[in-house]
Amino acid sequence: MKFQDLVSQLGVPPSQTSLATHAALNPDVAGVAALSRATVGDVSFVEHSGFSSDLHSTQASVVIVPQQPELITAATAKGIAWISTAQPRLLFAQALGLFYAPWRPDATIHPTAQIDPTVQLGANVAVGAYVVLQAGVTIGDAVVLHDNVVVYPQATIGDRSVLHANCVIHERSVIGRDCVIHSGAVIGAEGFGFVPTATGWEKMPQSGRTVLEDRVEVGCNSTIDRPAVDETRIGEGTKIDNLVQIGHGCQIGKHCVLVSQVGLAGGVQIGDRVVLAGQAGISEKLSIGSGAIVTAKAGVIQDVAPGATVSGFPAIPHKLWLRSSLILRRLPDLWRNRGTEPRD
Repeated sequence: MKFQDLVSQLGVPPSQTSLATHAALNPDVAGVAALSRATVGDVSFVEHSGFSSDLHSTQASVVIVPQQPELITAATAKGIAWISTAQPRLLFAQALGLFYAPWRPDATIHPTAQIDPTVQLGANVAVGAYVVLQAGVTIGDAVVLHDNVVVYPQATIGDRSVLHANCVIHERSVIGRDCVIHSGAVIGAEGFGFVPTATGWEKMPQSGRTVLEDRVEVGCNSTIDRPAVDETRIGEGTKIDNLVQIGHGCQIGKHCVLVSQVGLAGGVQIGDRVVLAGQAGISEKLSIGSGAIVTAKAGVIQDVAPGATVSGFPAIPHKLWLRSSLILRRLPDLWRNRGTEPRD
C-alpha cells in the first residue's frame, strides 16, 4: 500500500503527517520493523528522543514519532515520511495489525476430537486434534480450540475466544468473550485448601468456580485456581503474563497487568488498572487499591492504597525504598566512619 493509504486506514488526520507539507512524499509500504533493522518499505516508530540516533541511521520508509518538533525535523531532513502522535507505540501496534494476523485454523472439527453429545457448539468453531470437551460444556461462536485442549464438565467458553494447545479449563469455569488462553495455562483447578488436624492435613473440597470476564488474556503456564466456595474472578481486559499464579478466591479488577512470575495468595482483592511487576508477591487476603503499582520482586504483606507505588520486601512506599536502598549501599562507609570495622 501507499503511505497515504496507511494514514487513512489508521485514521490519522493528514495534518499530523508529512503529507501536510510534502504531499509528493508517498512511499510504498510493505511491512513493519524495529527502527534499527528496518529497510526500504518498512514502517517503524520512535518512542522518545532517546532514540534519535537510530532515527538518523534507519532505512525505514515511514516512521511514527511523538509530537516532538526535533524528531519531526530530523525525519523530514532525512526524507522519511512520518506520522506524529501522542502515543507512537500504540499507533505502531495498530499498524502491525494491518500487516500481520495470528494464524487461525479453519472452522472444522478434527476427527480425533472427543466431544460429549451434551456439548453445545456455536457456529464456525475450530476444534483441533485430540481436543476433549466433556459433558455440559458450552462453546460460543467463532471459538478456536487448538490441539490437545481439555475442557472439563459444565465449563463455558465465550464467543471468539482462543484457547491455545495444551491448556486446560476445569469444571464450571467461565471464559468470557474475546479471551486468549495460551499454551499450558490451567484455569479453574483446585485451590490449595487444606485444614491442619492432629493427624495431618484435611483436604477442603474446592466447590467454587473461576470466571474470566471479556477480553482477558492469560499467558503460557499460568494458573488461576478456584476456591472452596464462591468464585475467583478476573476482570474485563486484564492481561496476565506467563508463569503467574493466582490463588483461590482472588478478585482482580478490570484492565490490570500481572507480569511474569507474579504470585497471589488466596483471597487477594485487586482494584482496576493495577500493575504487578515481575515476581511481585501478595500475601493472602490483602487489598491492592485501584491504580496502584507493585514493582518487581516486591513482597506485599499489608494493604496498598489506591494509586500508591510500593517496592521492596516488605513492600514500602517506592520513594522511601529508593532512599533506603541508597543508605544500604553506603552502610560499609558509614560503619568505617565510626572507627570500627565489622566482624566477620
